[in-house]
Amino acid sequence: MGPLHTAQISGHRHAPRLTVDRILHPRSIAVLGASDNPAKFGGRITSFLVKHGYAGELFPVSRSQREVLGRKAYRDMGALPSSPDVAILAVPGHTLQSALEEAEAAGVGCCVIISTGFAEADGKGAERQAAIVEISARSGMRILGPNCMGLIVPHHRMALCSSVVLNTDSLADGSIGLVSQSGALMVSMLDRAKADGIGLRYGISCGNQSDLEICDFLDHMIEEQETTAICAYVEGFVDPDRFRRSAIACRRTGKPLLVLKTGRTPAGVVAAQSHTASLAGSFEAFAAICREQGVLLPKSTDDMIWAAHLLTRHPGHRSVHGVAVLSSSGGSAGIASDRLSEEGLSLAQLEPSTVDKLETMLLTPQARNPVDLGGRKVPENVEIGIDATNALMADPNVGYGLVVLASMPSYTQRGIEIVNAALASGKPVLTALTVGALANDARRELRGQSSFYFDGFEDALRVLLLLAEFDRQPGLIEVEAKRPADLPSGPDFGHIAAGVQTETEVKALLALYGVPTAKEIFAKTPQAVGNAAEMLGFPIVLKASSRDVVHKSDVGAVRLGITDRQEAIEVASEMLVRLESQRPAPQLAGFSVQQMVRGEAEVIVGVRRDPQFGPLVIVGLGGTAVEIIGDVAVASAPVSRSHVRKMIDSLATADLFKGVRGRLPLDIDAITFIVERISWLAHDLGSRLVDLEVNPLIVRAEGQGAVAVDGRANIEIA
Repeated sequence: MGPLHTAQISGHRHAPRLTVDRILHPRSIAVLGASDNPAKFGGRITSFLVKHGYAGELFPVSRSQREVLGRKAYRDMGALPSSPDVAILAVPGHTLQSALEEAEAAGVGCCVIISTGFAEADGKGAERQAAIVEISARSGMRILGPNCMGLIVPHHRMALCSSVVLNTDSLADGSIGLVSQSGALMVSMLDRAKADGIGLRYGISCGNQSDLEICDFLDHMIEEQETTAICAYVEGFVDPDRFRRSAIACRRTGKPLLVLKTGRTPAGVVAAQSHTASLAGSFEAFAAICREQGVLLPKSTDDMIWAAHLLTRHPGHRSVHGVAVLSSSGGSAGIASDRLSEEGLSLAQLEPSTVDKLETMLLTPQARNPVDLGGRKVPENVEIGIDATNALMADPNVGYGLVVLASMPSYTQRGIEIVNAALASGKPVLTALTVGALANDARRELRGQSSFYFDGFEDALRVLLLLAEFDRQPGLIEVEAKRPADLPSGPDFGHIAAGVQTETEVKALLALYGVPTAKEIFAKTPQAVGNAAEMLGFPIVLKASSRDVVHKSDVGAVRLGITDRQEAIEVASEMLVRLESQRPAPQLAGFSVQQMVRGEAEVIVGVRRDPQFGPLVIVGLGGTAVEIIGDVAVASAPVSRSHVRKMIDSLATADLFKGVRGRLPLDIDAITFIVERISWLAHDLGSRLVDLEVNPLIVRAEGQGAVAVDGRANIEIA
């Protein structure tokens, strides 16, 4: 029943390289280190496979027992009657190498390694992991792990894992696929989901990703029809570009892909590296790629599973995004309205006919969205919950229902009736039970009828935000940027010296890509500065030119608004003395004498290379206060002009670009043109570019253009 043997060389039985589908649905499993003792890893693994009814062939392998849990045990894998699809190695780390060689000789298709102490530990562990990779490469045997907890596939009745959470009567099957670098987190999510009435199709722990990696499983679940939503806990990617391709493929299927990734903070980066030896890369870069490809980024495991569950129950993208709030408390309704507004969600504007229906039951103020069932117009003994809910949820402007059930008489009966009426609309409904013990009976009934609920309003709100983000994706996702026809094809950058570039050198690069720059003349001496200033015409800007000066304004290396020749000479002389007095003194190449450019605003355009995700482009309000304002949008380069416009729209300061309170609207077309061109410059420089910044880009009023007046870049040797 094992995989077909295609050759036998040097005593090794070689099988075709196993597919991910066969690994997740093996016909035969060997447990190396099998035991009757539930205190041992091998004992629990064997026990859980038997307990949950794995239907394939099960081969316990034990040096000390002839029988394990009533099944024949084999002394070693060489004695097995056929080559198992999968073998899980529940053996001490110091015996792992020989166990892998034994599995290789037996023609095992895939080995699951739960041992720790490899690349996540230290240099010697990394060497041991490299030896594992070598065995996989030469034999074609797939490796899951090391430092993983295995596989749980409920629909295949397979619990190939030692976690005690599997000591339960049954596995909860569903259509949500889960892959996680953390094994303990994977089984915790599976257990928590089951407690919430949510089943999973897969629970996959991939640990250090020495061979099989997260994207192997993502790609399988993307292609598989039975998986309707995909969740992933990620610390780092083996191949970030492959993740980008997987995200694109998932978007095309319409399946939700939710990724919880560590590394949002420096502490998270360190934790990821120590846990599974993962290079986290910058979260900013990762998030930019996810936004572009419609990947949702929950901030907790609960939110990820809950959102996946609701998106599975309500597939597809909704075109109506208004939220209807229904509550048994005016206070709760008010808080809900505030929080929705703060998070950028809109209350649905009800049709007059809907309001008319509600006003037959409720007082006029309460017959608006949010609806407060406490403001009844009819006697207390007349039940209005079902009719009010039906009227509200039937409104065509309502895309989602948010039911907040605070204290009320007959809590269980009325609460269940309201929830069921809302669910009958077929629209996503998020129910928050905001009381304590009073709601216990309602919780039991809702769980019994497989109706999902939250125990807190904020939980419901976070998940609603994820649903709304998924529904807005069709209008946000960008197609691949196309190279402008007039850009040079494959320009030669061989003449560029490595290191920090002077402003003049940066402007030469920008000009090559069609970016307008301020007119300038390079001068070596203060007298030459005076001559250059007269040639350009006043007012002028004077800057010291040095590779050693990054922020000119911090060291007095820039002066604006110089109005005559003598002032230009004096300022240059003062600047020279000031810089030469610094310790260490910067090496001065000369002076850049520039035309004074005026405009409506200063914008920053920058690019930096992320070690994992490649070049990122940023845009936002610039000038000397850019670090204080901190409002920039980020995208992976290259970008299209339409994408740049969406980046600008996403800024907290977006209204300043469009013109407010008497300010003229900025030339956004000019900004999008320049950002697009700089993104292609970054793309073409490739791994040579460390970072590049244009700050400020002086932007004039709409239709009048923009000019790069300062820039810096750091370029490495090819």
